[in-house]
Amino acid sequence: MPPRYDVICIGGGSAGMIVAQSGPTIGIKTAVVERDRIGGDCLWTGCVPSKALIASARAAWSVRTAGKFGIKVSGYEVDTAAVWDRIRVIQQQIAEEDDNADKFREMGSDVYFGAGKITGPHTVQVGDQTLESEYILIATGSRAAHPPIPGLEEAGFLTSENIFTLEKAPESLVVIGGGPIGTEIAQSFVRLGKKVTMLQRAGRILERDEPELVEILMGRLREEGLEIITGAKIESVETDGDQRIVVGSVDGEPKRWSAEHVLVAAGRSPNIEGLGLEEVGIKTNKRGIEVDNRLRTTVPSIYAAGDVAGRYLFTHSAAFEAIRALRNMFYALWKNAPDLVPWATFTEPELAHIGMTIAEAREKHGDKVQVWRQPLTHSDRARAEGQTEGMFLVVTGPGKKILGAHILAPAAGELIGEFTLAISKGLALSPDLANMIHVYPTFASSNLQLASAATNDNLHSGVNKLARRLSWIG
Repeated sequence: MPPRYDVICIGGGSAGMIVAQSGPTIGIKTAVVERDRIGGDCLWTGCVPSKALIASARAAWSVRTAGKFGIKVSGYEVDTAAVWDRIRVIQQQIAEEDDNADKFREMGSDVYFGAGKITGPHTVQVGDQTLESEYILIATGSRAAHPPIPGLEEAGFLTSENIFTLEKAPESLVVIGGGPIGTEIAQSFVRLGKKVTMLQRAGRILERDEPELVEILMGRLREEGLEIITGAKIESVETDGDQRIVVGSVDGEPKRWSAEHVLVAAGRSPNIEGLGLEEVGIKTNKRGIEVDNRLRTTVPSIYAAGDVAGRYLFTHSAAFEAIRALRNMFYALWKNAPDLVPWATFTEPELAHIGMTIAEAREKHGDKVQVWRQPLTHSDRARAEGQTEGMFLVVTGPGKKILGAHILAPAAGELIGEFTLAISKGLALSPDLANMIHVYPTFASSNLQLASAATNDNLHSGVNKLARRLSWIG
């Protein structure tokens, strides 16, 4: 008889690891199928190596700019081979201590290595073995996409999936794409002393974030030495000795950008090949597997979570969706897949986002929308830290209810949590956030400054209404 499970998760990344940890704790017999390494994109090609790189780059930048803090540095050397070694050490440490098959087996989940293929509503084939399960969760993630640029394949290129396998950083880099991955890596390379040019087809980078804050960030990145070319049309890639040359144009004017390496950071593609989806009737689209609001595919016993479901391509979203999928499989009171998902781009300063942008809010609520801004130039903590380039921007609707929040500041990824909770609970900027005491001096004090401004606006409005009423009575 084939091994029988309550749930089989195909994919051992962020979602799969959550299933492996959580399933046994609620009495669910669980198996995880992984074709490569436990930990997925986050550990091996995404969050962990990129944040380790950012930390090293920040250290280098702190040394280079120490003079503005009254610290004189008489010389230093950036050893990118050592930086890359450090990245690998961190990855291995996490793999050995946390993200490994033996740990999950000890917790009570079975782990199979090999390519999993769905052969029916309740069966998964791994090599020569067939596994049976009441439910199947597909969590195979995504991979770096690359546009069909003539000559790109022949010239060779880097992505987030192989850049961390290098022995050291290349001396120069052309980055194709202005999303979070490309922007984080580009700034890090500049801070490590490398020449970097970023080519973006649109008029700005980070297109999903609030434009006003992105403009401030672009200014900071350019000041640090990153060449950002917007409106770039790429036509081909050539080689000249040890240089790769990107051929294109800007506003119709021919351009050529040369570097030792080209990094393609132009989006992600879902890992849906070889899973047997079409054979069992699971529908897909260009973003991945089609799911309903319960994360079910078109086959009711099969769910999908994380990047492969094409909703939000973040590690934290994948883990949260996996928990929701388990709940919806085994509990009568099901929950919708989350739609309120925060994210952050880990540049310096960080750029974090939750809820609606100004444009989205105005499209839905019209002239009832108000925008509240608090520049970091008015933050005592920012002044003390020498980090005044940034802003807290909050979008409110009727009754000062918070619709969206956008933060460009140090640790913005941490700071956005307060607004995530506020929006999820339907809180207003005033009086709800205005009644919370914030520690001083912190960057989060800007939240209180915004709320105080909204409170003053309410008081002013109330005084005007009272004056009108008295005038009418008189």
